[in-house]
Amino acid sequence: MTTPAFIGTAPDSWGVWYADDPLQTPWQRFLDEAVEAGYMRIELGPYGYLPTEPERLRDELGRRGLTMTAGTIFEHLHRTESWHSTWAAVAAAARLTAAMGAEHLVVIPDFWRDPATGDVIEEATLSDREWASYAQQMNRLAGAIRDEFGLQIQFHPHADSHVDTQPHIERFLAETDPDLVSLCLDTGHVSYCGGDNLELIRSHPDRIGYVHLKQIDPAVVERVHADGIGFGEAVRLGAMCEPPRGIPDLGAVLEAVADLDREVVAIVEQDMYPCEPDQPLPIATRTLKTLQACGPLR
Repeated sequence: MTTPAFIGTAPDSWGVWYADDPLQTPWQRFLDEAVEAGYMRIELGPYGYLPTEPERLRDELGRRGLTMTAGTIFEHLHRTESWHSTWAAVAAAARLTAAMGAEHLVVIPDFWRDPATGDVIEEATLSDREWASYAQQMNRLAGAIRDEFGLQIQFHPHADSHVDTQPHIERFLAETDPDLVSLCLDTGHVSYCGGDNLELIRSHPDRIGYVHLKQIDPAVVERVHADGIGFGEAVRLGAMCEPPRGIPDLGAVLEAVADLDREVVAIVEQDMYPCEPDQPLPIATRTLKTLQACGPLR
């Protein structure tokens, strides 16, 4: 038995990385174009990009026929004395997410390399002691978010963070509580870091709680790794590309997710920051049609 994935999109596919940036698509245009492209579900995106007043946001979504699937927020719990600053940011996003009736909070680890400049800003790997502390803090965060806001944390491995490669993802899953912490499987970041999306789904079916669908251009990524280029510059070079031009095979991913036999949200993302204003809509429209043709969706 298979269960089709619930499909949606995110501000990321409109070149949005920050709460406020003149290079980004205005939020009203993002919402309008998401609907025009054929999507009915969206993510919150960077906290502060969409309106943060619940009543206003609920109205903006409702009159466009949109529902929200998840909030998104960065955390830095691998750093010492970071609980209070992390909680302040995460709780704000969680509060708004819960008010929109969503069930998930996508939590992304902060970077060891500056995404804007590519500069190394801290050690690229964690010690055994830091891994243990990080896992403990993530369990604490997941429990608090569940208890206070009724949301499930979906942890998002990310390039240029400490949870990036498949061995690091495996270690993170082994050291965190499966009853508290699920995985947001971002197909693009896993492939960018040399991992195998299908193997992760097969090996950890109970930990796959949410999916971000994207592809990479292998030639660009090979150059990026060879030259030690940071993720921000990699995106500007076209590391993330429009399906079906790259890898992984998203049809195979959707089939594997459907075989989990439970409801899973799959959000289309294509990192394009920055991009021309008229670029996102045609890509988002074509991408949805491509996915509808290759996988079980609803």
